[in-house]
Amino acid sequence: VLKERESSRAKNLIKKAGFPSPRTLEGFDFSPVTFPTESTRDYILSLDFVSAKENVLMLGAVGTGKTHLATALGIKACLSGKKVAFYRTANLTNELVERHERGQLNRLLKSIAQKDLLILDEVGYVPASKKASELLFSLISNSYENQSIIITSNLELGRWNEVFGDDRLTSALIDRLIHHSHILAFAGESFRFKQALGRKQQLPR
Repeated sequence: VLKERESSRAKNLIKKAGFPSPRTLEGFDFSPVTFPTESTRDYILSLDFVSAKENVLMLGAVGTGKTHLATALGIKACLSGKKVAFYRTANLTNELVERHERGQLNRLLKSIAQKDLLILDEVGYVPASKKASELLFSLISNSYENQSIIITSNLELGRWNEVFGDDRLTSALIDRLIHHSHILAFAGESFRFKQALGRKQQLPR
């Protein structure tokens, strides 16, 4: 009965998290990933960083597995009973602005603050408006040392001001994120590109 209850709770946590599609760590190719010297792959996969309220930044080329790894870690966290929220960053900033305009922002911020792990996917994919940048900054400030954040981005940190527009705000945002954080670098060719190329080569001529 207890196992059934735990399984039901985990399924509910996964459903509430809002993952785009299920992903696991099984068979994941870590070859493009460089882990920082102060932390190991085992430490990240153990999810100890979530308990320690530390952040993980996954930076690098498009299609190298950042979203897959972030999702797999998020699902693993749900399976261990942790509350997770997954957002495409552009969708979240739009929602923050809409809620702010309707006077319902606090409810969303409170809901996100109750999570153990917040996953922000594709930071920097599209430029944010000034208001959206300020609201995202506010959200990350609230999270600072209160919960763990995983961020994926194809932009190196030095170029984030291109997205957020304001150098001072960008600097303060990065400062909060990289304190207590593990920065994973993803390199190499896009997996999707390689798969597409493989399929193309198999086609009859």
